[in-house]
Amino acid sequence: MKILFFADIVARPGREAVELAIPKLKNKYKPDIIIANGENIAHGTGLTGETVEKLIKSGVDFFTSGNHVWKKQGKELLQDKKVPLIRPANYPQGVIGDGFRIINVLTQRIAVVSLIGRTFFKFHYDCPFREADKIIDYLESQGCKTVFVDFHCEATSEAKALGCYLDGKVSAVIGTHTHIQTSDEQIMKGKTAYITDAGMCGKKDSILGRNKDEVIEGFLKQESVDSDWDTRWKKALIQGVFLEIDKKGRAKKIQRISQVIKNP
Repeated sequence: MKILFFADIVARPGREAVELAIPKLKNKYKPDIIIANGENIAHGTGLTGETVEKLIKSGVDFFTSGNHVWKKQGKELLQDKKVPLIRPANYPQGVIGDGFRIINVLTQRIAVVSLIGRTFFKFHYDCPFREADKIIDYLESQGCKTVFVDFHCEATSEAKALGCYLDGKVSAVIGTHTHIQTSDEQIMKGKTAYITDAGMCGKKDSILGRNKDEVIEGFLKQESVDSDWDTRWKKALIQGVFLEIDKKGRAKKIQRISQVIKNP
């Protein structure tokens, strides 16, 4: 199975750049499924039905998310089982939405799992390691061998720890959330593809997608300064990974994607 994954898509520049990039990337990689982290697609924080629908029409098949998924219309979208969107599985029991789903892709199946880290977050999520074990046990009972995990976390050590913990148990552990792409993509000993953070899709001349001057002002003044998500753009970053997984769920290839898209 060939998987194209877009890292955190940030605001309108990220959405529009992904829409522009998909045709060429599909022609180059010929993915069987396109997955994207969509928690920032609606003006940098949250999701709306309109932004989700636009990206689906452009070619995105499924959305993972993170701590911002509840903003705007995210909660409403999670309640609709027809929307291809999941939230982190290790939220407390009873929280709306699915933490993973099994998707039919041609003659194969893939489980897409969303997990969130606990280090440096203000909320106390359930243990992602133990939650992953529960999900893997269920997927094994269903005979689903290809398992893609989006691990949304702050700490690089926590990302690597989960990658090592799940090595040989899942097909891929792909980090998101920091919007900074790391260069440690690898296939681990147990044939699990791993990268600490896949990066972001958003305005290039920005700080994590936000207006850079306003963010810098906050650091200089050491006070709360509202920083907006830039919507005008000339160049945007498209970042993520391309994966190839064999029929037994073992990673055969991981390729980091990072390119600049110009606004026509």
